[in-house]
Amino acid sequence: MARQVRLGPITRNAVGLTSAEAFVMIAIATILLTRLYLRLTGYPQIGGGDLHIAHALWGGALMMLALVTGWMALGFGARLLTVVMGGIGFGLFLDEVGKFVTKDNDYFYGPSADIMYVLVCLILVGARLIRVVRPLSAHECLASAASIAADGVARGLPDHRRQIGLRLVEQARTGGAPGDETEHVHTLLLSARQASDRLYRLQRWAPRLIPDLFRSPKWVPWVGWSLVAGAVFGLFFRVLGIALGGSFYHEGHVKVHLAGKSPATIILLVSAVLTLAMALPAMIALRRSTQLWPLRLLRSAALVFTFLNALVNFATVGFAALITLAIGLFGLAILSYQVDVAARRAAFAATPPTGSAG
Repeated sequence: MARQVRLGPITRNAVGLTSAEAFVMIAIATILLTRLYLRLTGYPQIGGGDLHIAHALWGGALMMLALVTGWMALGFGARLLTVVMGGIGFGLFLDEVGKFVTKDNDYFYGPSADIMYVLVCLILVGARLIRVVRPLSAHECLASAASIAADGVARGLPDHRRQIGLRLVEQARTGGAPGDETEHVHTLLLSARQASDRLYRLQRWAPRLIPDLFRSPKWVPWVGWSLVAGAVFGLFFRVLGIALGGSFYHEGHVKVHLAGKSPATIILLVSAVLTLAMALPAMIALRRSTQLWPLRLLRSAALVFTFLNALVNFATVGFAALITLAIGLFGLAILSYQVDVAARRAAFAATPPTGSAG
């Protein structure tokens, strides 16, 4: 008789958080690139005469294609395509949110940045809460491994995804999952035919484009403490500006403008708090630990600084936001490379599951 397993309201995917975060990052990047393109081209009309095809329509079409692809196709490649198409489509749709909440279809409606910010935060925070509210159960680990095994049956498995599946099976076995079920999934993972690893090799190759000068781990403290300092200064001046109700000082060549209370100020204030709350503990932990989580937390702080600040800055200061975006992307590239190096080192130190089917 099969053992009864108590199931929660949902069965979480062990690797689902990565897809959710990639979806949001692609959407934000789409918004920024769209605004940059429109600014450089003078906001062209797509269509002739009275006809204008808003890019929100293209976004809706891409989101529809993402849904249909997810329903109709199996395999990791199809799922990756749905994330990319869905992210681009959502970004194109969200970029025109100002037109949907104003009587005069105002694309430049100021609070549209606030609406984008809130939606992005809800997705990111909601996805992370669902994932970390409690550890994955043995059933969820096994189900996630079975999903990877199903991808293997459909299209084959590259080595790195096979290893992810095998580690999940081992976690399920350790957590008390039924031995016959774990053995079935384990066998499926091992027997799945070999698939191309081009995308993973590209992911591994991309960091090589970073010049040797910037690959040194000595850059991590510079980037990390810069994030902390930027968050502290941002927090101080935002609070000061709100307390003073806005202030402007001009003497000679010195100009200081402190923005008063506004939706954009509040968003940037919250962004500074989040960046500081992640970057400062990460930097303290890096001095005392060689674990991977401080680097990942620091990278999350860089993501907040880079994309959420850029989202607001593009709506408020326009083209000048590219400066802060470039600085944030520089720090994010360095931290992502160091996270990748540390993850490979940790994976190499761990003993990988081995075995053969049959």
